[in-house]
Amino acid sequence: MAINVVGIIGWPAGWLTLLGASMYTPNWVVWLFMPFFLYGFYRFCNQLTYFRWADRMRRVLREYPWQSLEGVPSGLGKHPAAQDDGMWFEFRNPDDFEEKIPLVFLRHQRSYWWLRRMDGPRAKPSRRAQIEPLWFAGDPRFLAVVAAPTKDGKAPKRLYLLYQRSVFDSGRTPQAWEAGTVDSERACRAGARYVARGSRPHV
Repeated sequence: MAINVVGIIGWPAGWLTLLGASMYTPNWVVWLFMPFFLYGFYRFCNQLTYFRWADRMRRVLREYPWQSLEGVPSGLGKHPAAQDDGMWFEFRNPDDFEEKIPLVFLRHQRSYWWLRRMDGPRAKPSRRAQIEPLWFAGDPRFLAVVAAPTKDGKAPKRLYLLYQRSVFDSGRTPQAWEAGTVDSERACRAGARYVARGSRPHV
């Protein structure tokens, strides 16, 4: 979060600094600055949207403890049990250990780092090792935060929110993974807005 705040301040500051400098330099210098003007505006908007997801991750982490998981399956193609295409992690159902539940990366922001470390034909073992073990907090039937381990393995870094699309979209039919009242209420406290078809939003 602190780095995001620095970005919110830093990108506009750099943009304004170059804009001021361009007023006292030849026109051709402005064209040299143009890539930064465009990229800086994009990054500033991207930083703003991150606050919403950071708050959602905070709610999940208040409700669920971190777990350190070894050998979590992942992939880049469509998972047979997922409604959406995209790269995914596969977790065990908390109520049925034999059942496997995918969590798909539904957002593209900040996902490229993960893309290069997921299981795939071009995945390098050294990169895959950077997300082993995987830090996990949440319930795969609803939503969760995943993270890579620090070099010493004692703390999480690069936090990312994964979720079933139906927990934030009332128009999507939830998957058939049943959950009891206690688990559903816990997911609501963690930020899930919909936990069953036709349910009211939880805020």
